[in-house]
Amino acid sequence: MKTFGLALLAAIGGYLVGLCGGMLLIEIFSSNTHDTSVEAAMTGAFVFGPLMALIAVIVVFRSRHSRAG
Repeated sequence: MKTFGLALLAAIGGYLVGLCGGMLLIEIFSSNTHDTSVEAAMTGAFVFGPLMALIAVIVVFRSRHSRAG
């Protein structure tokens, strides 16, 4: 249960980091001149946020598994 709670916290933190980082990356590197802010928000929320949350959970489970074994 402790691992699950830690993974949940890591997922929330990873999502927030991915959201903000993704928005920043899109704002800087997007060639879209029409609606860059909408593109940044949607890409951060639906691509980078979930991807970073998944990576954070995998890191937590792998680190907990390597300590136990």
